[in-house]
Amino acid sequence: MITLTNQPPSEKGIRRLFSRLERFLLFINAALILGFGFIFLQRANYEFIIYVGVIVFFMCLIGATIRSIAYTPATLVGLTIWSAMHLAGGGVTIGEGRLYDVILIPMSETYPILRYDQLVHIWGFGASTLLMYSLLASSLNGAIKNPKALWLVIVMAGLGVGAFNEIVEFGVALAVAESGVGGYINTSLDLCADLIGAILGMVYIQIRYLRKP
Repeated sequence: MITLTNQPPSEKGIRRLFSRLERFLLFINAALILGFGFIFLQRANYEFIIYVGVIVFFMCLIGATIRSIAYTPATLVGLTIWSAMHLAGGGVTIGEGRLYDVILIPMSETYPILRYDQLVHIWGFGASTLLMYSLLASSLNGAIKNPKALWLVIVMAGLGVGAFNEIVEFGVALAVAESGVGGYINTSLDLCADLIGAILGMVYIQIRYLRKP
């Protein structure tokens, strides 16, 4: 049996730090949105203007629930870094292309691996897995008798967020004719990267938060 918790040992001290952390991350996110939002408007980059709107929506959703759901500090930091990586991917140009299209480590002669895009997916859906854990820990206040089932549920929940992201990208592709979303191979590689991120996120959760009584 393991104890489902998202509060580190020194709860009082952590909550004081967490409050300051929230304000700091809000400032960082606002700066990212305003800065990159201006860049995308200047370039008439409607694809990423839509993504900015999506980020603002989820920021408001987390802000509205931040006192009723105990989001872990790692969750909020991870989501903020993901937002920065995503906006930079579309807003920073490398040569004649976007940062998103850069091959970081050439690992295949057939497929574009490892692209910056896939790194963002690994990080982002690792953070999404932490988010799913925060939601679950706030709903189930008690011990979990089947840790393997918990692993499966949280990893699949994180991967489900990745599938929802692909639906959003499909909507963007329909709305913006010249979007850089990509085709079937890109979607499949994204989902594989999402799974890696979800598993890594769950490993972090296991080490950091899931404790034996």
